[in-house]
Amino acid sequence: MTEDLSALTLTVHTPPAPEVDAVSRRTASGRLRMLLVLLVCAAPVVASYIAYFVIRPERRNNYSELIAPPRPLPAGSTFTDLQGHPVAAGTLKGQWLLVVVAGGACDAICERHLWIQRQLRESLGRDSDRVDKVWLIDDAAAPRRETLDAVREGSAPATVLRAPPATIARWLEPAPGARIEDHIYIVDPRGEWMMRVPRDPDPARLKRDIEKLLRASTGWDRPGR
Repeated sequence: MTEDLSALTLTVHTPPAPEVDAVSRRTASGRLRMLLVLLVCAAPVVASYIAYFVIRPERRNNYSELIAPPRPLPAGSTFTDLQGHPVAAGTLKGQWLLVVVAGGACDAICERHLWIQRQLRESLGRDSDRVDKVWLIDDAAAPRRETLDAVREGSAPATVLRAPPATIARWLEPAPGARIEDHIYIVDPRGEWMMRVPRDPDPARLKRDIEKLLRASTGWDRPGR
């Protein structure tokens, strides 16, 4: 008997609807998990963009003038201590610095700057160890004993060094029409001058600048050199 093969046909069956739904759910779930992983990985980047573009613009309200780009310590510069011993400029790195520049005779402006420098550091509380005071003497005059006693007051004495005016000029600069002695200068832990305090500074407003800088650098700056 001969079979009639012409009656045979091929039929393609689609999966039942419940199986299709299960595949769709698994696909959607996988995509959701991947999206969550991407969001977790991207969170630090997103946070940094928020900090830079949303939070950081408050720096426009800074009291002190921002120096852009920051000016680094002149490479290979050497200062001297009051005994005449050489001190490499690089030893100043590792701390936020409040820098006063003035001759050894220290006039009234110098005395006020040194007083603000000391009071400001003492007012920072637990963050005070992240800030150092520096007095750069730009002439050969001997500082008065009472002035040296004053800069040694507080929880940490100021660093007092002699620096040639030419070396200072390669690092710090006064505002137009001002003298180098007219300002306090803010230097970051990398040794880069990044802010110039206005003449006749307001200590309270200057403190807010310092507090902003310390908050912004909490993630990478630590006390001590």
